[in-house]
Amino acid sequence: MTKKSILFVDDEPNILSGLKRMFRALRHEKDFHFVESGREALDFMAENKVDVIVSDMRMPGMDGASLLTMVQQQFPHAIRIMLTGQADEESILRTVGVVHQFIAKPSDPKTLREVLDRACALQDVMQNEQLKSLVSSIGKLPSLPEVYSRLQRKLKEPECSLADIAEIIEQDLAMSAKVLQLVNSSFFGFFKSIDSPARAVNLLGLDTVKALVLSVGIFSELKPVAAKYFSAQQLWEHSVGVAAYAKKIVQAETDNKAILDHTFLAGFLHDIGKLVLFSSMPEQYIEATELAQAKDLTLYQAECQVLGASHADVGGYLLGLWGLSGQAVETAAFHHRLDHYPNPSFCPTLAVHAADVIYYTLKPNQRFGAHMVNMNYLERAGLHQRFDHWLELCSQMDL
Repeated sequence: MTKKSILFVDDEPNILSGLKRMFRALRHEKDFHFVESGREALDFMAENKVDVIVSDMRMPGMDGASLLTMVQQQFPHAIRIMLTGQADEESILRTVGVVHQFIAKPSDPKTLREVLDRACALQDVMQNEQLKSLVSSIGKLPSLPEVYSRLQRKLKEPECSLADIAEIIEQDLAMSAKVLQLVNSSFFGFFKSIDSPARAVNLLGLDTVKALVLSVGIFSELKPVAAKYFSAQQLWEHSVGVAAYAKKIVQAETDNKAILDHTFLAGFLHDIGKLVLFSSMPEQYIEATELAQAKDLTLYQAECQVLGASHADVGGYLLGLWGLSGQAVETAAFHHRLDHYPNPSFCPTLAVHAADVIYYTLKPNQRFGAHMVNMNYLERAGLHQRFDHWLELCSQMDL
C-alpha cells in the first residue's frame, strides 16, 4: 500500500522543526512534508499528491482560511485540518465550511497523531475517487426548507433561547450533523465525544450558533428537485425512527449508558450519505432510486450499480472526515454489510442494522426492495433468537 502523504504548513520555523521531530519516528509509515507559506503549499500540491494537509490559521500573506479554501477548490480529495489558537473562535467561523477538523494549538502530540491516523485510514475506505473528492469538497449540507426558515426567524427574536434553538436543530439531519462536527472538534477541548445535538448547541453557545446560521450561512436550504422517489422529510423521519428503535433494542440487552448514547446518535446519522448523494448529484441519485423501483432492489444495491458506491460508503466517509465518534462512522459504513464488520457481538452497528430492517418491516410502503436481517451475523454473535423479541418491542412503540 502506498504511503500516505501529509503536508504541514506554518510560517514559524520553530513550529515546523518541532513537528519534524514529533513525526521523525513515523517516516517509514507516512511521507511528511513541511512548508512555510500558503503559496509554497499550493505549488507543492500542484506537483505532488497530498492526502492530508494541516495548516496553521494565522500566517502572513495567505492565511490558513484562504489556503484551505483554495485547496478545497483545486484539490478536493485532500483532507483539510486546521491548527488554530484556543481563543481564535473567529477562525472557526471563517473556515467552518472548508475545514474537516479543527485542532487546538499548541496540539497534544497524541491527539495530532490520532487525528492523522484516522484521516489516513479514511483515504483507504472509499475506492471511488470521484465520490471521495465530492464528499471531501462538501462544506455544508442542505436543510429542510421549513426548518431552516423557522431557525432563521427564531434567531432574530430578541428573547430566543438555546433551548428553542436546540429543539429546532434536532428536527433537521444536516444541522444536527454539522453542530456535532464542530463540538466534537478538539478545538473546543471536550474530552469525551458529544452524542446529542441539543448538548452540542448548548456547548457552542447562542452567539456562535447565530453566527453560523445568520452570518456564515453554514446551513443551506434544500432546493426542490423533481424527485419522484426522494423526500428529505421522509429521510429525517426514518433516521429518527431507526434511532428510537435501536435505542429500544439496546435497552433490552444492556444497561450500559455509553452504548445507549452511541447507538442513538449512530442510528440518527446512519443514512446521512443519502442526503449527501441526493443534494450533490441529484440526477444520478434519481436514476438509482428509479432502478431500485423498477428492479425491486434495495436502494443500497441500486446505488452500487449506478454510482459504484453506496450511501453507506459516503456517509461513513463524511462522518469520519468530520471526526465524529467511531461508532457513528462504523454504523454508517457497515449497517448494510455486517459480514464485513469484525468481531460479531452486540454493538451499536448491529442494533442499528436490526432497527433499520424492523423500520421497513413495520413501514413497508417506505422501502425499496427486501430488507433482510443478517441472521448469519446474529448467529455468530449468539443473538439470533433475539430478533423476534426486538421486532415485538419496536412494534409496540408509537412512531
